Amino acid sequence: MYTLIIITCFLLAMLLSRGMLPVIMLVTYKKRLFDPINTRKVHQHITPRLGGVAFVPIQCFLFVIALVFVVKIANMDIQVESWALLSHFMLLLCGLGILFMVGIADDLIGVSYKWKFAAQVVAAAFFPLSGLWINDLYGVGLIVSLPAWAGIPLTMFMVVLIINAINLIDGLDGLCSGVVGMGCLVLGSLFIYYSAWWHALFAFITVGLLIPFFYFNVFGATGRHRRIFMGDTGSMTLGYSIAFLAVSFAMNNIYIKSFSDGAIVVAFSTLIIPVLDVARVMFVRWRKGKPVFKPDRNHLHHKFLRMGMSHRIAMLSILGLVLFFCLFNILMVDLISNNIVIACDLLLWVGLHYAFEKIEQRHVEKQNVEARLTAPIQVYLRERKEKHREVLHTR
Repeated sequence: MYTLIIITCFLLAMLLSRGMLPVIMLVTYKKRLFDPINTRKVHQHITPRLGGVAFVPIQCFLFVIALVFVVKIANMDIQVESWALLSHFMLLLCGLGILFMVGIADDLIGVSYKWKFAAQVVAAAFFPLSGLWINDLYGVGLIVSLPAWAGIPLTMFMVVLIINAINLIDGLDGLCSGVVGMGCLVLGSLFIYYSAWWHALFAFITVGLLIPFFYFNVFGATGRHRRIFMGDTGSMTLGYSIAFLAVSFAMNNIYIKSFSDGAIVVAFSTLIIPVLDVARVMFVRWRKGKPVFKPDRNHLHHKFLRMGMSHRIAMLSILGLVLFFCLFNILMVDLISNNIVIACDLLLWVGLHYAFEKIEQRHVEKQNVEARLTAPIQVYLRERKEKHREVLHTR
């Protein structure tokens, strides 16, 4: 029965998202609410950026309706201890509400990063307040159980890091929604495997609402070819959503799911690429003496574009890397220790990034050589056009 409820909510999320996004696009075009075009942006056309407005209402509406249906209408056993888990979900919805309001304000009028950071910290604090925090490292760094004074700050740090990592990868069409959608699909399937139905429900609602957005974001509306961005409203709430699922899976709590040795490694597998990319970018900024929060074009998707990839190929390549790390970690945690799996992840990331750097350098050098070779031809053609224009003018 729970499987049927999850499938139904997944389909309803798709339908609601498919119905709301064209309405949002219509409003944004009429009110001229477009994403700004500047040297840091990869898009060169006006595009509405309020697609994320549809996410939180759909998540909250379907989750609460499903809960009411199970408890009040179907009189089913919710299969969890309400005192242990309902507080998690209630404060999850509160945190989504805070980030939703801050995100809308930022997309419409702009909000200082200090205020956004403060809102993220407050939302992250709702996790430990509800009793949800990383209380076990499962042997990572030879540490097993974590006391509250260490686990609570670690959890808040991870939540804020994930929110910003998801926000910062929202630089290519389909990338942010693809990464979060894939992460929710993987974690939702694992929650179903462990019979954590309510976490799986929230994960698949999120997957369902992201499928229509992915279509509009990548391909645009049929006929008019209009696209839409999610904005900070979408990226922050999606980051918060997947952070909730990851921390819930990582927590050693029998009321959520049964114990598994590789829980913390598997939980954050979907976030390895965005988190490590953000860590690398901030380290490079710090090493060069630049503000660590100042935007630049040094993210992984920017590198792929400089390597000569198209926007779509770059997006699919990053999604392929995310899927690879997910499958690799899920398979390896049952065969080798968590510490070795993490070491392999880091070595793979360093090796891949080194290879990407070399390919990027070669491609940039090739472009520079071609530019130098074609420069005289361009100058000659420009001079001929000018002479031709002068001749026409004298006539």
